[in-house]
Order: sequence, then structure tokens, then C-alpha cells
Amino acid sequence: MSVVLGYDESPGAERALRVAIEVAAAFGEPLVLVYGAAAPGALGEEYREHREAVREAGRTALAHAVQAADEAGVPSAVEIVDAKPAQALLDAAERHGGRVIVVGSWGESPIRGALLGSTPHKLLHLSPLPVLCVPTDDRADAGGPG
Repeated sequence: MSVVLGYDESPGAERALRVAIEVAAAFGEPLVLVYGAAAPGALGEEYREHREAVREAGRTALAHAVQAADEAGVPSAVEIVDAKPAQALLDAAERHGGRVIVVGSWGESPIRGALLGSTPHKLLHLSPLPVLCVPTDDRADAGGPG
């Protein structure tokens, strides 16, 4: 089994990384770090260039997350998946026997998330696994859970 984390270096993802490392350590499970790298559109040279740029951003982001997991003594695996973030997380969780999916929330209102399709909102409706949605530090510092 594993703890699966969606990570993109956003403010929500930074705190979610800390929480996911704690959860993986508590369960004694490896941490699977996932970056959904679906580039918009699917045709032409521009698509290939954009796709590679998105994948490179993912490699850079995940390298930071691997370093944090290593420092905490939590084994990790990395996946850059050519899918939108929610689907990338669901696919990785299935491949790695996910116990829980962890994702950050960076402050979208619930209505905005429902209308625009935020990753946490999609996962809460599609995932067969528990989803742990971690608020950013700003929200936790404002008196929310944290």
C-alpha cells in the first residue's frame, strides 16, 4: 500500500506534502508523488513543446518533494502522468495500491471548485479511496484546523 500525493509546488501542495509525509510515516508506507502533466490541446509542434515544458516543471517540483521525503526518512516514488491531475492521482493510486490520496487546497470557494472542477472536488466525487484535503497554512493560521 502507499500514500499518494498530488504535488505541484503550489502553496496548498507545500502543506499537503508535510501532512502526506506524516501520514506515510505513521502508516509505515511509501509516499507516491504524482504530477499530472496533461498539456492543453493535442496537436502540432506547439503541443509537444508545451508538453515537455510541463513535464520539466513536474520533474523540478517533484525533486523538491523527494528531498523532503528523504529528509524525513520516508521512501518515495515519483510519477509524472500525462493526464489531468485528478485522473493522474486516481491512476497512480490504483497502480501503487493507494491507501489514501492527499491533495492540497489553496483557498477556492466550494462553489468555485464545484463549477470549475477543482482537483480536490473531483477526487471527493470520483475516488474509491479516502481523500485527505489539506488547507494552506494561511487558512490554518486564520483559525481553521491545522
